[in-house]
Amino acid sequence: MPHYTPLITMIVAGFTVSFFMGAIAMRLRVAPIAGYLLAGVIVGPFTPGIVADANLANQLAEIGVILLMFGVGLHFSLKDLLSVRRIALPGAIVQIGVATLLGMAFAWTLGWTVLAGFGFGLALSTASTVVLLRALQARDLVETERGRIAVGWLIVEDLAMVLALVLLPVLAGIAAAGPDAVSLGAIAMTFLITFIKVGAFIAVMLVVGRRVIPAALHWVVHTGSRELFRLAVLAIALGVAAGSAYVFDVSFALGAFFAGMILGETPLSRRATEETLPLRDAFAVLFFVSVGMLFDPHVVVEQPLPLLATVTIIMLGKSIAAYGIVRAFGYQRDTALTIAASLAQIGEFSFILATLGVGLNLLPAQARDLILAGAIFSIFLNPFIFTFVLRKNSDKDAEPAPAPMPTQNHMVLVGYGRVGRLLAASLKARGTRLIVVEEDGGRVEAARAAGYEVIEGNATDKRVLLAAGIERASTLLIAGPEGFEGGAIAERGRALKPTLRIVARAHSEAEVAHFNKFGVTDVVLGERVLAARMAELAGR
Repeated sequence: MPHYTPLITMIVAGFTVSFFMGAIAMRLRVAPIAGYLLAGVIVGPFTPGIVADANLANQLAEIGVILLMFGVGLHFSLKDLLSVRRIALPGAIVQIGVATLLGMAFAWTLGWTVLAGFGFGLALSTASTVVLLRALQARDLVETERGRIAVGWLIVEDLAMVLALVLLPVLAGIAAAGPDAVSLGAIAMTFLITFIKVGAFIAVMLVVGRRVIPAALHWVVHTGSRELFRLAVLAIALGVAAGSAYVFDVSFALGAFFAGMILGETPLSRRATEETLPLRDAFAVLFFVSVGMLFDPHVVVEQPLPLLATVTIIMLGKSIAAYGIVRAFGYQRDTALTIAASLAQIGEFSFILATLGVGLNLLPAQARDLILAGAIFSIFLNPFIFTFVLRKNSDKDAEPAPAPMPTQNHMVLVGYGRVGRLLAASLKARGTRLIVVEEDGGRVEAARAAGYEVIEGNATDKRVLLAAGIERASTLLIAGPEGFEGGAIAERGRALKPTLRIVARAHSEAEVAHFNKFGVTDVVLGERVLAARMAELAGR
C-alpha cells in the first residue's frame, strides 16, 4: 500500500511549515497569521520546493472558514456593541464607505470594472479581529474605553462583511447577465428574492434554532460524554453551515456565524468554545495557508506601485478616516489614535471576500494578489504602527494594572476555572489573603463577583505577575489546565522571587516532569490524588 497521498502531504506540509513560520512571527512580535500566510506562499505553486495540492487546500480551507465564522458568532457580543454603539456603528459604516471609495478610485486607474473596484475596496475596508485583539492585549487596552470602542467597531465591520458575503453573488450574477439582459425590475426582484431567503434563514435560526440547538446540547451534556459533546458542537457548526447553503442558498459563512451566535447565547457557549478551539485553530491555519498559496510573490517586483497604493489605502487611508471620525465625535486624541492603529491592517474577511470575488469572476486575479500582499505587509507592520502612534502614551499603556492594594505574604492564584474557584473558596474560608490572576473575561467577572481581588491578564507576562504582587507573595498557586504553560509561569515567578513557594496542577507525568525541571516539587497530579483517596476509603 503506497503511503503517499496528496491529502496527507497537504496537511503535513501545511501544519509543519506553518508551525515554523508562526513561531518566527511570534518571535518577531508579529501576529502569527502573517507567518501562516508566508507558509502558504512557501508551499504554493509560485515558489520552488514542495508544492501542496491547491484544490485540497481550498476544500480544507472551506472548513476553516466555517469554523472561523462559527467562532466569530460564538464571541459576538450584542452587549459590547450596544455599549459603544453611538461611535462604533456610524464610525464603522463611514470608515467602510471611505475605504471602499478609495479602493474603487484606485481600481478605476487600473481600468477595472465598477463592481471589481467595489469588491476590492470592500476587502480593504475591514480589519482582522485576531490581529486587533492581540495588539490590544499586548498593551492592556482591551478593558479600556478605547479598547471597547475598537472591538465594537470591528463587530460592526464583521456584520457588514457578513452582509457582503450574501450580496456579492447576487451582484456577480447581475453583472454576468449584462446590462441589456437585466432590467431594473429584474434586479429588484433578484435582491428581493435574496433578502427573502436570508430572512427565512434568520427566522428559522431565531425561532427554531434557539430552541433546538440548546436543547440538543443540554441532552448531550447529560450523557456525560465529552467526546459526544465535541462532536455535537462540530455537527451543529458544519451542519447548519451546509444546510443554510443548500436549503436557503446563503453562504456557508453566514450559516456558521448564526449557528455560533445562537450557541453563544447559551450557558454552554464557553464549554463549546473550549472543546472546539483546537480543531478550529487547526483548520483556520489551513485556511490561511490556502490563502497564502494563492499569492504570487512576483507581484512585489512586477507591480510595486499598485502594491504601494494598496498598502497606503489600508494603513493610511482608512486609518486617517477613522481618526477624523472619532475626533469628530468628541473623543480624545489617544482614543482616536488607538482606533486608527487598530484598523491599519486587513485579515480573514478580506481573504474570504477576495477568494469569493475571484471565484465569481467579480475580481481579477491581480486584485486578489494585491489584497493578499497588502494583508501580509500590513499585518507585519501593524505592531510597529501601534508603537509609533501611541509612543507618547506607551509608558502608560505598558504599565500593568496596579495590585488591588499593598499586600504581604499573600497567595497568588493563577486560573479561576473549575479547580481554581474551588481552591479559592477553600482558601477564602481559611481567611487566606488571595489575589487571582485570570485571562478570560467571564471568569474575571465571576471572581470579582465572588469578592476576590483580580488581576486580568496572562500570567506568562512578567508585568501581570508583578501587578499581582508576586515579589511580596508567599505562594504561587498554578491551577490552570495547561501544565506546560504553567511551567513558563513558574519559571517567571521564580525569577521574580527565588524563594517563592509554588504549588502546581498537572494532568500527566510529563507535565509533572516539566514542572520539576523548573524546581517545582509541589505538583498535584489528579490521578495520584484520586488513587490515594480511593485507597484510603477502601481501607476503612
